[in-house]
Amino acid sequence: MKILYAIQGTGNGHLSRAKEVIPALLKRAQVEILVSGTQAEIKLEQNVNFYYKGLSFYFGKKGGIDFLKTFNNNNLLRVFNEIKKCPVENYDLVINDFEPISAWACKLRGVKCISLSHQGALYTKNVPKPLHTDFIGRFIIKNYAYSKYKYGFHFKKYNKNIYTPIIRKAIRLLNSTEKNHYTVYLPSFSDEKIIKSLSKIKGVKWKVFSKNANKCYQKNNVFVKPIDSEKFEKSLASCKGILCGAGFETPAEAIFLNKKLMIIPMKYQYEQHFNAAALAEIGVPVLKSLNKKNIPKIQQWVNSSEKVELEFPNETQQIIDHILYDYIESKEEVIVAKNSTTTSS
Repeated sequence: MKILYAIQGTGNGHLSRAKEVIPALLKRAQVEILVSGTQAEIKLEQNVNFYYKGLSFYFGKKGGIDFLKTFNNNNLLRVFNEIKKCPVENYDLVINDFEPISAWACKLRGVKCISLSHQGALYTKNVPKPLHTDFIGRFIIKNYAYSKYKYGFHFKKYNKNIYTPIIRKAIRLLNSTEKNHYTVYLPSFSDEKIIKSLSKIKGVKWKVFSKNANKCYQKNNVFVKPIDSEKFEKSLASCKGILCGAGFETPAEAIFLNKKLMIIPMKYQYEQHFNAAALAEIGVPVLKSLNKKNIPKIQQWVNSSEKVELEFPNETQQIIDHILYDYIESKEEVIVAKNSTTTSS
């Protein structure tokens, strides 16, 4: 079997998961890799066969998406041309982690595409939903990387096609300790905004990993560092708690390492509000923003010892085998149906 595995390259979460999914796929099939998007720091060990600019969202500095930068850095004609030349018809199956180029190439050419992503879980049965409705956000989640066939990841197994998070090997091998610092990853806020807020909480050492910093520096009790995957992992493993956005992978890794967690969902990023709803349901404190009125809530969290305890077993190979078994079984059913029709004729 020849599989195209297509990965969204905006942010680090999809590529982090790919580090575990690709070896599991390679045990069962011939695999080629497609990545589209920008803004990711994580690199894959395997060669990427196709790289497209795709459709990327750009973080702002006030807790949300920078829509002007997003609009200026995306070209719809280029995206259409990338969809047109994406060779999805050369594969038996396309497995897609919220990647739009291959997803729409499959849709337009009638090629089977299976969604295996966190986003694929959000609009399924029993999954917690935000209290507010964002029609644009809803449209993006459902259509950005369209697929009729969906398997998803979430913090809990809400139904039979949802799996718990894939925790990469590098995190599973970490020795979780508790030193006297808190790790911060809030890429949609400026360093200045983070420092202004967190320096008000005295007696706490904050280690901030920043997409905007190109060198390490300190202001008051806030230590700012450029993004570095290895250093971030070590800081995460040894921290007292983590303050981060409401993405999927970083909160999942924090829970796996049994760390105290607080999240701030990005404005206008509807997926993060789904995550916030699910995390709030299991006891994770959620802030609407990083502002003066929320400083007491952060202080209360720092003083608290409450943690969320969930089990995320290592079952990546079983997940891949389940999906491939379903695909082969459905293909055999189609063949049987065609043979029955031919016989009847």
